[in-house]
Amino acid sequence: MTDDDSLDRHKDKMAKKKASRDKLMAKKQGEKGLVIVHTGPGKGKSTAAFGMALRCVGHGFPVGIVQFIKGAWDTAERRIMDTFAPLVTFKAMGEGFTWETQDRARDVAAAGRAWDMAAEMLADPAIRLVILDEINVALRYDYLALDDVLAAIKARPEGQHVVLTGRNAAPALIEAADLVTEMALVKHPFRDGIKAQPGIEF
Repeated sequence: MTDDDSLDRHKDKMAKKKASRDKLMAKKQGEKGLVIVHTGPGKGKSTAAFGMALRCVGHGFPVGIVQFIKGAWDTAERRIMDTFAPLVTFKAMGEGFTWETQDRARDVAAAGRAWDMAAEMLADPAIRLVILDEINVALRYDYLALDDVLAAIKARPEGQHVVLTGRNAAPALIEAADLVTEMALVKHPFRDGIKAQPGIEF
């Protein structure tokens, strides 16, 4: 087989693939506000959500972000998102991970305040994307009522997207979602004694 034959075969194959793809895409016309869940033990759940926030900012869409756990941290994502105010409203309302506070009543109270803010955002038709960062952790530890979260998500304005991040997403939340991504852990430098580093973890 000559190089020309190989190139021709590749061109024909790609032309057929394009025709098939174009036919498939022509059938996709609907739009709706999506419920998106990022879960699993792997790294990148919040990072992916903040990437979507930047996409919305690029389109001029308002974004609301509530952090349920990491609020005690001085994170780079908070710093950068704050520069987009008033287009982005960023509320870091957690007090750290549960093993740091060691006070369940305090954790429940903090999650309740964060949820009050999140519920306001979910009811606001001007906000295109709401990110509920680490809410799955708050739900796992029963700091929040899952039924309340599901009801607010269902009642949110038409066209509003919501992203819920954190490990161990509840089965009912996964069932209610339009898009679920489970981050798998294959390797992590923490296991080799490498600490969390700026620009990578925070």
